[in-house]
Amino acid sequence: MKPLIAGNWKMHGAPDWYDYPSRFNALLPENDRKALDILMCPPALFIESLVRKSSELNIHVGAQNCHAETSGAHTGEISTEMLKSVGARFVIVGHSERRADGEMDADILAKALAAIRGGITPIVCVGETLLERESGHANNVVTAQLVASLGGVDLTTGPEIVVAYEPVWAIGTGMTATPDDIVAMHARIRAYVGPKIRILYGGSVKPNNAKEILKAPNVNGALIGGASLDMDSFAAIAKAAL
Repeated sequence: MKPLIAGNWKMHGAPDWYDYPSRFNALLPENDRKALDILMCPPALFIESLVRKSSELNIHVGAQNCHAETSGAHTGEISTEMLKSVGARFVIVGHSERRADGEMDADILAKALAAIRGGITPIVCVGETLLERESGHANNVVTAQLVASLGGVDLTTGPEIVVAYEPVWAIGTGMTATPDDIVAMHARIRAYVGPKIRILYGGSVKPNNAKEILKAPNVNGALIGGASLDMDSFAAIAKAAL
């Protein structure tokens, strides 16, 4: 299973960031990373231009969110069909920051199904809060999120779906789940999604911890936040996956 190294730029970026794919390629040339899939997810308005800069370098571009409907009176929203039309190949759904703003499992399921309908691979995020982990409910929380966010999704399709485990307490905090925590949760997710789905780990992944995280069983890549904004760091993490 080819690892996926994905960067979530969140609300960061500017037109001069369009050279990030070429900077990344200079650090880790295409011929040296054929065993990896590389993905950059910028804010939506940068997707089309970034696709132009990255397509010849075998670097994928994705979105950070989508709407479940094909079109309609949904001010400020973007459908998966629109995203695909400008070259997006993936879309993140259910990120903890969006869940914290009120996005529910039913919304995430609708978006995941919309992505599949539109021909884009959804990266479905799950993860527990610190309170949920400390109270011993992490396994039940993540399992419930999987069931509700993937219900009705055909999990036998493999590469058309990705799951990302992101413990909420480790996102942007500098805290990282222990290797044992990651192994245990990824095994639990694997038992639910089956053998064909890539499972990413996300949560303060950095060059100094990437190798240990990425070598763990059932870790098929990483969803990276802050470290994906610096191409030296992002390339170092990708190299750790080789």
